[in-house]
Amino acid sequence: MRVLLIGSGGREHALAWKIAASPLLTKLYAAPGNPGIGQEAELVTLDIADHPMVARFCAEKKIDLVVVGPEGPLVAGIADDLRAAGIRVFGPSKAAARLEGSKGFTKDLCAKYDIPTAAYGRFGDLASAKAYVEKMGAPIVIKADGLAAGKGVTVAMTLAEALAALDACFDGSFGQAGAEVVVEEFLTGEEASFFCLCDGATALPFGTAQDHKRVGDGDIGPNTGGMGAYSPAPVMTPEMIDRTMREIVEPTMRGMAELGAPFSGVLFAGLMISDNGPKLIEYNARFGDPECQVLMMRLKDDLLVLL
Repeated sequence: MRVLLIGSGGREHALAWKIAASPLLTKLYAAPGNPGIGQEAELVTLDIADHPMVARFCAEKKIDLVVVGPEGPLVAGIADDLRAAGIRVFGPSKAAARLEGSKGFTKDLCAKYDIPTAAYGRFGDLASAKAYVEKMGAPIVIKADGLAAGKGVTVAMTLAEALAALDACFDGSFGQAGAEVVVEEFLTGEEASFFCLCDGATALPFGTAQDHKRVGDGDIGPNTGGMGAYSPAPVMTPEMIDRTMREIVEPTMRGMAELGAPFSGVLFAGLMISDNGPKLIEYNARFGDPECQVLMMRLKDDLLVLL
């Protein structure tokens, strides 16, 4: 198989390392890649935001499969455009990637299909959001609706923090991602990351991990996309995995299919585990970074066969 890997992070380095080990692989390209990925793949200069350019490259190089690492290209519809050109892609459509691209969309899906999650409100203006926060009090969680590189969530322990987070969203700190916000109930418990491989109709559990987001030693400071991770997540017992599949993942798969946007690719559920069971914090439409790095180290199977 001739494979093109899209992305340039630690996640993509882990994917490249695992794909390169497959007996099925005949050639691996990566765009834009990084020096570590360059040890496993041939790096190519492609503007991954230029989907016709990527499609032309795939046609010229007779690419059998495109593996999309980051969320940005998926939310922008790269999988749709490549499939329209007859190219196989591992990753969800633009419509299905809304599970990550819009937190409000996901919360509304949860409400419609009785998926356990935090109570919430959606707001498109600062005044309404502030009124809701002042009514609910702190601690409370403020989320920019769109993609913000893992930095659009504030767990506000005081009312002042919450109001400042709303100001940051609506003053353009997160660009268009902050034009709408989701304000959520503060959940207690232990966080975990749960990954499934999906084909549009069926979801198979792939693995669990826990990442640590705060920037400072001792788990202090603002959240990042992830400072480190380990796998498996001890809190994700077989019973908890079964409950997560039954109560969260399977209703999501049904709901997306009913909406005309069946999900294929990696479905990454960010969970809060409490004595009452799992609740969905958020969905991502791709492997986590840094979680992918620890998952690939544990995987004994041929990744290309799974994809």
